[in-house]
Amino acid sequence: MFLENINVIPKQGEPAPSVSGPAVISNLSRRGFVGLSGALVLGVGLAGCSSGEEAETPVAKAGPSPLTEVKGGDATPSLWISIADTGAVAITCHRSEMGQQVWTAMAQIVADELEADWDDVEIVQALGHPKYGDQNTDGSRSVRYNFHRLRVAGAAMRTMLERAAAQQWNANVADCRAELGEVLHTASGQRASYGELAAAASQLQVPAEDEIVLKTRDQWRYINKEIPSRTVPKIIRGEGEFGIDVQRPNMVYAVVARPPQVFGGIGTVDDSAALEVPGVLQTVRLPDPAPPALFQPLGGVAVIGTDTWAAIQGRNALDVQWTDGPNADYESGAFEQAMMETARAEGAVRRNRGDTYAALEAAETRLASEYYAPHLSQSPMEPPCATAEWTGDTLECWACVQDPQTTRATLAQLLGIEPDNITVHATWLGGAFGRKSKPDFVAEAAMIAREIGRPVKVTWTREDEVRHGYYHSVSAQRLEAGLDADGNCTAFLHRTVFPPIGSTFAPGLATPTDGEMGLGATDTPFATPNLRVESGDAEAHLRIGWLRSVSNIYHVFAVQSFAAELAVAAGRDQKDYLLELIGEPRTLDPNAEGATYPNYDASIEEYPIETGRLSNVLNIAADMAGWGRDMPEGHGIGLAVHRSFLSYVATAVEVAVDADGNLTIPGVWLAVDAGTVVNPRHVRAQMEGGVIYGLSNALYGEISARDGAVIQDNFPNWRVMRMEEAPRAFEVEIVESNTAPAGVGEPGTPPAAPALTNAIYNATGLRIRRLPILGPNGRRLSLGDAQET
Repeated sequence: MFLENINVIPKQGEPAPSVSGPAVISNLSRRGFVGLSGALVLGVGLAGCSSGEEAETPVAKAGPSPLTEVKGGDATPSLWISIADTGAVAITCHRSEMGQQVWTAMAQIVADELEADWDDVEIVQALGHPKYGDQNTDGSRSVRYNFHRLRVAGAAMRTMLERAAAQQWNANVADCRAELGEVLHTASGQRASYGELAAAASQLQVPAEDEIVLKTRDQWRYINKEIPSRTVPKIIRGEGEFGIDVQRPNMVYAVVARPPQVFGGIGTVDDSAALEVPGVLQTVRLPDPAPPALFQPLGGVAVIGTDTWAAIQGRNALDVQWTDGPNADYESGAFEQAMMETARAEGAVRRNRGDTYAALEAAETRLASEYYAPHLSQSPMEPPCATAEWTGDTLECWACVQDPQTTRATLAQLLGIEPDNITVHATWLGGAFGRKSKPDFVAEAAMIAREIGRPVKVTWTREDEVRHGYYHSVSAQRLEAGLDADGNCTAFLHRTVFPPIGSTFAPGLATPTDGEMGLGATDTPFATPNLRVESGDAEAHLRIGWLRSVSNIYHVFAVQSFAAELAVAAGRDQKDYLLELIGEPRTLDPNAEGATYPNYDASIEEYPIETGRLSNVLNIAADMAGWGRDMPEGHGIGLAVHRSFLSYVATAVEVAVDADGNLTIPGVWLAVDAGTVVNPRHVRAQMEGGVIYGLSNALYGEISARDGAVIQDNFPNWRVMRMEEAPRAFEVEIVESNTAPAGVGEPGTPPAAPALTNAIYNATGLRIRRLPILGPNGRRLSLGDAQET
C-alpha cells in the first residue's frame, strides 16, 4: 500500500483507529523505575518543588504596575511570586531547566530580595508566553538578562509585605523589617508570617522602582552562596518531568522516517510490511519542506504505534525510495578542500588595524598555519521528544524545548492557527546544547496528532538525532603572522570560512554574520600594531544551528593554537608570549577598528572587553597548573584563554602520551571571571561540563556527509568522551568580582580544544591543526607525524 500526502492509512482491511483506540502496552517507565529505586534506597521522601504548573493565585495585583519596564523586562511581583496562606512561596522560572540549575539560580535571586525562608520556596515552570519576555534559554543569558528585574520583583514584594504589616499594626513602615518569611516590628517585637500578610499585601499598589531598596552585597543571604540544587534531589528520586516522561490519556507513539538529505523527498513508499508489525496502528506522510529550513520538520513518513518500540520496528519495515534534493552532491572531504582554498584568498574585511599586509611583507619572520574543524552534533543525553494533543482547534504540547515562545510561534505559522490557541509546556531537558532551541520535533508531533485525532508522543532515537540535526558549522581558517628580529608579533591576519547559521533562515546565505564573527574572530584581544580579520563565503548543505559556544569553538581553537605556534617560533614561553600578545590592561572596542561587534547583545559600556581580566585569569590558571614545573617524559601542559559570553576563562590542560601514542589527561585547571556569580557551586559544575564537552569534541567529534547524507548515526561512530577518559584532577577557581553577571553555561568550552592541542605539542612535538584529534575509532596519536612549527 502506498501513501498519499497527509493521508492516514490504517492496516489493510481495518478501519481507521477510533479515538479510544487499543490499550497501550503497560511498561515500567524510567520515572517509575527510578522512583521505586529511590523509595527503596532513600526510605523517605524529601520536600520538593511543585508539579510544574504555574501558580494560579498570584499576590500583588492591585492597580497598574509601575515595574513593567525595568531593566530586563517586567518585574511586577505577581508575574513571578505567589504566596499561600501557609507561607509557601512559589517562584516562577520562565527559563528552561536542562541541568544548568537555572531553576535554583532564578529562585535564589528572587528569594534573597524577598527575604523568603528557603525551606518555604517552591519553583514552578512558566508556560511559553510573551508576558515573561525573552524565554530563549541559550546564549548563557538567563542570569544576565534577569538578575536585576528578579531582584526588583523580590524586593517589591518584600516592600508590599512590610507595608501590609505596618497597616495591620498601625505602625511606621520604617519600623517593619522582613526576615526569613516573616515581618518583624522592631519596636514591639510583633511578628507576622508572609502567609498571614499575603492577602492584605495583594490589595496594595505595587511600588515604583525608586521606592524599592535593594539589598547591598553584604546583606545577600542566597545570592553568591552555594545553595544546593532544587532539581537534583528530584531527579535522584525519579521525580520531575522530562520530555520523554509525558503521558496523556489515549496517547499513541510515533517515530519518523526522514529523508537522508536536507530537502530530499519521497519517491514511493510501501508501508504494507510496517502495518503487519504487532502494535503498529497506521502511517502518516508529513509534508515536504521547502527552503529555507527554518524550524520545519524534514518531512518523511511517521509510523504510529501502541508503544515506541512497535513504531520503531514498523519504521524499520517501511520500504521508502527517497529522491535526491539540492544537496545530493555534498561530500565533506571535497567541501573541506574548497573552503581551505577560499581561506587562502583575500576575503571580506571584518576588522582592520594598521596595514597588516605591508607589515607581513616587512616582517623578519613570516608564519602561516591552516586549521580545520568539522561539523558537530549537540548530542544531548535525551534526544528530542514531544507530545501534542488537540482539543478542537486548540493545541497543547509538552516538550523538552529551550524556547517555548519560539515553539509556540513556529507551531502557529506551520499549522495556521493563532498563538493564543497554543499552549506549550517546557518540560525539563536532559541536556540540550542548542539542539532543543529548534522546535522541528514539536511541529512533527503537532502535525501527526492533528492528522490522527489523538494525542501522540514523537520520539527521536539517537540515530535520528545524529543524522537529522541542526549541526555546528564546519570551518576552515588560515592565520598568518609577522615577527620582528626579537620575535615580537608585528602583524596578525585571520581568515575564517564557514557556512553561517543564517543559511537556515535565508536560502543561499553564505556570508558569516557579524554575530558569528564576534565569537572569537573580530574580538581577538591582541595588541599587535597590525591586525586584520577577514571572512570568506561558504554555502550550507546541512541545517546549521547553535551548539554550545557556537563559533567560538573553531575560532578560539585556531587563534590560541596559532598564538602558541608563534611563541615557539619566537623561542619564548607560551604563557609569557600570550600575555605579551594580549598586552597591557586596557579596554578594547572592535567597533573602533571597523568591526560590527554585537558584544553578545550587551552594552559595550556595561560589558567592555577588559584585557586585564583576560590576563588575570591566564595567570591564575597557569599558577594552578604549576606552569613551568618539571614534567615527566611524555607529559605536557597547554594553555588557552578567551572571553566569551562576557566571561573570561583560562584553561590549562595536562596530557600524558606514552610511547605507543596512548593519550590520557591527568589534570585540568581553570580560572573564570564571570562577574557577579549567583551560585559558585553551579558555576564550577558548568565550567567542568563545558570543558568536558570541548575536550570530547576535540578528541572525537566529527559529523561528515557523503551524497548529501550524514554518515554517522550513533556513539560507535559519533564518539563522545567516556568516564574513564575524563581528567583525573579538575580544579576551578572563580574570580571574585563586583561587576555585572556574565554567562557561565558556554564560556568553559572554547579554550578546551586549544589548551589540549597545545599540551599535546608540548608533550610530543605533534602540532594538531585539524580536528578531531583521534576520531571515533582510535585512542592513539600518530607520533610519527610530530613536527616543529
